[in-house]
Amino acid sequence: MNAIAKPHLLFALLLLAGCDAGQAPMQASAPAPSDPVAMTPLQRAEAGKALWEEKCRTVAGERIYKTVADLEGLVLLKVRPRAGAPEWADPNWPGAAFAREARDVRYIESFLGYEHSSDPAGEAPVSPAFRGYVNTDFLPNNPSNLPGYRYVDVIDPEDKQRYRYVLVHKPRPTSKIGWIDTLLEKSPAPDPIPRYGVTFEDHVIPEERALGVASSTVKVIDMESGEVLGELLRYAWSTPASRANPSPWLTAYRCPEHWVGTGSATRKFVDQILIPRKEQ
Repeated sequence: MNAIAKPHLLFALLLLAGCDAGQAPMQASAPAPSDPVAMTPLQRAEAGKALWEEKCRTVAGERIYKTVADLEGLVLLKVRPRAGAPEWADPNWPGAAFAREARDVRYIESFLGYEHSSDPAGEAPVSPAFRGYVNTDFLPNNPSNLPGYRYVDVIDPEDKQRYRYVLVHKPRPTSKIGWIDTLLEKSPAPDPIPRYGVTFEDHVIPEERALGVASSTVKVIDMESGEVLGELLRYAWSTPASRANPSPWLTAYRCPEHWVGTGSATRKFVDQILIPRKEQ
């Protein structure tokens, strides 16, 4: 899907949004009111699309100020919480801009896993211009097995303690063909805390949410100096939930977007700044 919605796609979105209301889309023959509540569905969709396009042109994107090479681990200052159908339909859900991001333990695993090439011919390795998908398996026949971090620390929101997560590979006892299971192990984290951290801030701006526009900022921070090493600002736009499209944030337009490995977008931004140590 192209980054900018074409007219017929906007019309299709409007049809999905208007199914529950029993209204046919209207032609925009007059300027839209400034108050979204007073707008027709078509006017609101066009205003939201225009706002999203403006944000994509002017402020959205990746900004890298400094890089750190050969890093073993980092601390996740926040972990994206679990979400489901109620959140995906909520126009004010904080996490809407990253609706398709891996969540909970899968979010942690995305920083530990390998990035693999998505080239069906098996010839093009992962590169800055050709990012792949992330999972926890090492694929011997894939042209890329770029490693993630060796460990990730997370501060538990309930007991406020810091825990370290690592991936371990163990033979499956019942396997007759030598299958290897990849497991996520958690243990109390040793001191000191990792120097570099990753966090995010989800934005709920009422006037933007009224037009179906959501945003979120990811930041990479030097914990010693407080310096921000990089920022990712993403915007998403969708029409409201309906019977035909009950989870609009999952189908929203996003910028910047990762067409492959959408669930690991944060990891694939962070590893450009905090570059993981290569396999020995």
